[in-house]
Amino acid sequence: MKLALRRLRMAAVTLGACTLGLSLVSVPAAEAYSVRPLAPQSERAPEAEQFSAEGVTTVGELRTVNGVLSHAPDGRKQVIRHPGAAYVKVHFSSLRLAHGDYVTVASADGRESYRYDRYLNRATSSDYTTDGGPGFWAMSVEGDTAVVTLHSSRTSRARAVTIDRFWRGYDRAELTQHNFSTQSVCSTDARRDVVCYRTSHPTEYARGNAVARLLIAGGGMCTTWRVGNTNRMLTNKHCISTQSAVSGSEMQFNYQCATCGGNNPGAGTKVSGATLYKVSSGGSSQLDYTLYSVNNFANIQSYGTLYLATTATSNGTQMYIPGHGDGRPKRLSIYEDSQGGTRCTVRNANYNTWNISYSCDTSGGNSGSPVLDSSHRVIALHHLGGCPSNQGAKSHLIYNEIKGLIDNG
Repeated sequence: MKLALRRLRMAAVTLGACTLGLSLVSVPAAEAYSVRPLAPQSERAPEAEQFSAEGVTTVGELRTVNGVLSHAPDGRKQVIRHPGAAYVKVHFSSLRLAHGDYVTVASADGRESYRYDRYLNRATSSDYTTDGGPGFWAMSVEGDTAVVTLHSSRTSRARAVTIDRFWRGYDRAELTQHNFSTQSVCSTDARRDVVCYRTSHPTEYARGNAVARLLIAGGGMCTTWRVGNTNRMLTNKHCISTQSAVSGSEMQFNYQCATCGGNNPGAGTKVSGATLYKVSSGGSSQLDYTLYSVNNFANIQSYGTLYLATTATSNGTQMYIPGHGDGRPKRLSIYEDSQGGTRCTVRNANYNTWNISYSCDTSGGNSGSPVLDSSHRVIALHHLGGCPSNQGAKSHLIYNEIKGLIDNG
């Protein structure tokens, strides 16, 4: 069944790709790029290179380009635009920069900008991700346009920067088209933007700050969160489980709407994965966790952290789930069906050896979300959908396996 669904998804992705366009154009440094650029040759990368991890929301496609920047005044800027894309993440296959030269990757509105020099030092320039091959990936920028600019005092026309690939994020319709998910919204979807609860549920709102969107290798999406007082993060094993996957992923904090129902998120704060510490044994129906750290930890410390419950929960315990279902801005699942109605509770605290169950609303992309009780401790790690028994791995069992690697407060 899983193989059949994967083939259907691959077919849908291939069909959808036929209607997509790309814009890539080299423009003079002083020229405005508000006018839609012309579209030169570009291709969707081969199917084998697309994101296809089982159980992870697919949120983008990989495309190949031939982009070159030189020191000549008319060759220092390129605009990579894919109309309607949710984000753009650029890969540099080579940088040939002199001391003092640098490259920036910015969103069209300039609100996001990442700087890279020949040394790729995260302490003095921007963060980035790697995939084990030559070159590196710039941090993603929100929206359908990335502006790549070479900053140099030299005037040679020699090639200085080569761009060979980029990921572009699917829009809302494409997310639905390319993902097959188990029904995990039980009856009416009662999730709301986290900001909707800032006044009515201030503690739940505040605890959600420690939860981030996880962009996996440019094309997959889950949820992740800080655990304990040191540089440690938790998510699901079925989201990332290797050092290369950690190094290739971004954690995006504060990706949430500014107003309730406003669909107006900012870019937030993005950091890359650093070190893989521990992965659970067994399959995705068991404890299903990955413990890792991030680069530039100081940049996210202000968002706070969460702590694991060290004892088992019980039936009827009130609970809530912050997360990035469908890759969307952070939402909170507090009520079962309607605002002010029945609160989410644990349906079965011993659904099986590893899991508790609940009917609190989730969806693809919520994998890795924390499940918190009214004391605001994490009682489970969400990882399986299927109403009325959405499931989370028992936190006290996870704690028993990682307690020597975290400071749980």
